[in-house]
Amino acid sequence: MKISRIAAKTIVRIFLILLLAALIPFIKGDNEKLKHLYLMPAHIWTLAFPILLILGFIVLLVMCTLKKYSKPDLNWLLFINTLVLIAYGVTLYISISRLIS
Repeated sequence: MKISRIAAKTIVRIFLILLLAALIPFIKGDNEKLKHLYLMPAHIWTLAFPILLILGFIVLLVMCTLKKYSKPDLNWLLFINTLVLIAYGVTLYISISRLIS
């Protein structure tokens, strides 16, 4: 049970640090290239799974926080969900960086 608690807390902290690091170009103010970047999916249904992933992350994070990371099953679900969310974020970041440069 202790390993799942440490793993869940660690991966959530890594995700939040990566999220803050991704916001640096917006905070710096040098985002001229980002102003003319428009992302439009070919089909609106392609946004369903990322939205479900983000909503699942929020729900699991709130549940684990309220239960103080005492349920190992919820901790491992949060761990896996956050790993997939990080992988999705990295691929999105790579795609946007290719469009900008």
